[in-house]
Amino acid sequence: MPEIDNTAGDTMEEESKATPEQARASTHVPLTEEQIRASQLGVLVPLVGPVQIVDYDPHWPRLFEREAERVQTALGDQVLLLEHIGSTSVPGLAAKPKIDILLVVAVSADEPAYVPNLEAAGYVLQIREPDWYEHRMFKGPDTDVNLHVYTFGCPEIGRVLLFRNWLRSHASDRQLYERTKRELARVDWKYMQNYADAKTAVVEEILARAQGDSGEQVREDD
Repeated sequence: MPEIDNTAGDTMEEESKATPEQARASTHVPLTEEQIRASQLGVLVPLVGPVQIVDYDPHWPRLFEREAERVQTALGDQVLLLEHIGSTSVPGLAAKPKIDILLVVAVSADEPAYVPNLEAAGYVLQIREPDWYEHRMFKGPDTDVNLHVYTFGCPEIGRVLLFRNWLRSHASDRQLYERTKRELARVDWKYMQNYADAKTAVVEEILARAQGDSGEQVREDD
């Protein structure tokens, strides 16, 4: 795998340049059902019960490693970055039992360059979002995974890694995030995206603290 700098510093600096995607994040409005359907490939299935949040499982990192090996084998040098993200990547944090994976390629919109190889490995393209950093999301062949694909240099990469790293090292925000998730999981949501949208406020609150701390550290280093 090519070696690249996956620290948050340069990526967070890129976020100072306002883009349509960043404007959407800063003035977040929950997606409508029409918007959810537009990004979904295939049938959009409503939730049939409450969102499942379970205690942290130390087996989750091993599930990620297995998937990472499968993706790396399928794509080879096309993999610019492959990271375990989301709540299952944070030791001690309760989560939905679903492994979120960040895959960075040269150009996520160039589907012919990588989608056939992932499909041959058993992954199924489920979400295509041209208006959200050309985000793509695949489901796994056996393990319950969300494989998120972004273009190299996309600001969202720095955000998700900063959020993960901050929660790993800050117990108070980790506990805040878990409490919020458990409270929201008791609400009757129609789609999983509705639950995800409801978490936006606490995610942005935590990210603001993480970004402020990161900025202070950069100034100290200078």
